[in-house]
Amino acid sequence: MDRYPYFDPPRWWSARPSRFWMRLWQPVRRYQQLVQHRITHIEVEGLANVREAISSGDGVLITPNHAGHGDCYLLLEALTRLPADFYFMTAWQVFHLAGPFARLAYRHHGCFSIDREQNDLAAYREAVRLLATTSCPLVVFPEGDVYHLAEHVVPPRDGTLTMAMSAVRRTGRPVSCIPCALRYRYVEDPTAELLPVMAAIEEKVGIPRGHSLPLAQRTERLLEGTIAWRETQYLGGSQVGPVDVRLEGLREAVLTRAERTLGIAPTHGSLPERVKLIRREVVVERKECELGERPATGDAAAVRIAALEDAFVAVQLYSYLPGYVAERPTIERIAESVDKLEEDVLGKNTATVRGRRHGTVTFGPPMRIETAENREAGRRHSEELRRRMQAVVDGPHRRAQAPPTRPQPATCAS
Repeated sequence: MDRYPYFDPPRWWSARPSRFWMRLWQPVRRYQQLVQHRITHIEVEGLANVREAISSGDGVLITPNHAGHGDCYLLLEALTRLPADFYFMTAWQVFHLAGPFARLAYRHHGCFSIDREQNDLAAYREAVRLLATTSCPLVVFPEGDVYHLAEHVVPPRDGTLTMAMSAVRRTGRPVSCIPCALRYRYVEDPTAELLPVMAAIEEKVGIPRGHSLPLAQRTERLLEGTIAWRETQYLGGSQVGPVDVRLEGLREAVLTRAERTLGIAPTHGSLPERVKLIRREVVVERKECELGERPATGDAAAVRIAALEDAFVAVQLYSYLPGYVAERPTIERIAESVDKLEEDVLGKNTATVRGRRHGTVTFGPPMRIETAENREAGRRHSEELRRRMQAVVDGPHRRAQAPPTRPQPATCAS
């Protein structure tokens, strides 16, 4: 998860998809794919499901899992094979933090901005328009953040299917929601690059080095040590009991502290929705200070910074899944767990990619939304979408044989 700034976006960035400019940007895109994200090959499966949805005349909503920070490169490789334009709903901070040429490149690749913490009517209307009046695929990441859980789909954010149902309500035309699985496979062993990071995390959270442990066991131990480290920060000391119960209590403590800091009444919503409210309140307070409606003091700024840090920690804890590595101790699960802790414990904004990888994009059969139903029906659709996304991630095509050089987890050497 990236540490983004939170305030009123300076503007709304529209998309300007252009195949001509995509071709011109391609060398830059391939360079970033190879050098920054170390993705050497991308395989695309199930693209016929997207073509059929486009041919049927439906609105087309593509809902991928957010497997990593290189996901856009996987999707662009797949979607540029289609005859239709395509669009990406992109956090406004991505545009804000980019330089002018990068912003232009995003727009040429179909990206338009959204303020996820507030009611962004411009982005919402654009999404509904695309789904209601065109068959151009719209890509929305339902999970919202990169949780470094490529093989586990978390519940979609509430607004994902709201846009689809609004489009159906507007024209009566169905929307095909196409679940998509994004996956990475290492083709060279990243262990030598992972070990120094693991040692640094162990030192930071105060646990002995796990030199002699198998890599998967050392990774699970790192996660539990980090939970104890956070418990000491927020609860005054490491707790006892099952890890999942402790983790739930810790999340609640972190969220409650942030809500109290900002004077927000506690709610019973999901963790992502509560974090959204915290960030929204931070944006509102900052705006009121800028307009002179509140004292713009250093204390007020410190309160906002503290609340945002708590919100960041809460989201990180939301991504912790005890037993995730032990369940399937692959080098991919080990590496993404270390990536997560590098961002959380060591404060790295975006984890370093270690080892060359292959990427796979798989499009599953569509879930067709034909009626604009009530909120309860929307929740059922949302759960069905999560189930279908997980099925594509878990499907038999995901277990295809990897390259012969595929690395295997080993015992730690240092």
